[in-house]
Amino acid sequence: MKEFTSINDILDFAIQAEQEAVDFYSMLSLNTSNQEMVDVFRQFAKEEMGHKARLLKIKEEGIITMDVASVQDLKIGDYLVDIQPTPDMGYQETLIVAMKKEKAAFKLYSNLAEKTPVPEIRNVFLSLAMEESKHKLRFELEYDEFILREN
Repeated sequence: MKEFTSINDILDFAIQAEQEAVDFYSMLSLNTSNQEMVDVFRQFAKEEMGHKARLLKIKEEGIITMDVASVQDLKIGDYLVDIQPTPDMGYQETLIVAMKKEKAAFKLYSNLAEKTPVPEIRNVFLSLAMEESKHKLRFELEYDEFILREN
């Protein structure tokens, strides 16, 4: 696992994770027959692109500083999803992976907010965490309605 030695390393990780989320939701929108969820996946892809843009702006402006001890204590493995999505996943697997991705993103942004000394940036990370938790809730509701009730 990669060691993070700077805030830029963390931001690069988060930016890459957001791009992966954009790709993931774009793929799901193409492989789902439920039109309501196609729309949800497209909207989430759009929101994740917005998250990426916010993080890129933070990185470009260079307004965050963190000491190396704070950076190394992030336990970044906690934010990784152990299942790689594939185009041929079933709907249940898709929802599970989506929930796990959103939970990991929530934890990442929550921990970044705790460790960031700049109040404005802390608020950005808290806002991103809240958006990720809303995404997770949407998938949990879908899972409850269409997977748990069918079994």
